[in-house]
Amino acid sequence: MRNVTKFEWAFLAFALVYSFIPAVLPFVRVSELLGGPIIMPPNPRAINEPVPIVLHILASAIFCLAGAVQFLPSLRRTRPALHRGLGRLVAAAGCVSALTGLWMTVFYVFPSALQGPLLYWARVVLSIAMVAAIVWAVVAIRARNIAAHRAAMLRTYAIGQGAATQTALFIAGMALFGAEPSGFSRDVLMVAAWVINLVIAEAIIRHADLARPTRAVDKPAARPAP
Repeated sequence: MRNVTKFEWAFLAFALVYSFIPAVLPFVRVSELLGGPIIMPPNPRAINEPVPIVLHILASAIFCLAGAVQFLPSLRRTRPALHRGLGRLVAAAGCVSALTGLWMTVFYVFPSALQGPLLYWARVVLSIAMVAAIVWAVVAIRARNIAAHRAAMLRTYAIGQGAATQTALFIAGMALFGAEPSGFSRDVLMVAAWVINLVIAEAIIRHADLARPTRAVDKPAARPAP
């Protein structure tokens, strides 16, 4: 990590801080399920069927935190083996996070104040889209289409970081209105967070010209000295 620039360190610090509440704070729930002190409000879904939510918490933390490191150009340039190894971990964690999120959406029973039809279908579609984007990213990099790989992983990260933006919007909403949103307004806020993330991701993709398919080109072999 010696070659990481100041800008990259700033980006990494921002990503880690931004991910703290959705990626690290849920470990309090894991501690509770393992017999630790009760700190967070009780969640009957976590108590009755803890495995999906524990897997979701662990996978989401790996995806958000390790995924941020993957976007450092210096890491890709100077430590390609580490980038590939972390990439496999991030891809697997992203799939587990999306699939457990999909499982909980479909099979957990949520009160209408926490999930209405809008949020339900958004979670279903985005979970499937996240897995599809990861699969496409793997296919693209195996075909040496680096631009498509980066674009797909950026879209995936935007979906996976939805909880971070949701937290930010909830804090802003509570500061403005003095109460936590519920029902349809909560659904709209949750979905808006994913929309914001995906719009930003698309803007970055267009700015970096990642929408144009490019392929890695092998360097020509050096000519022997005469």
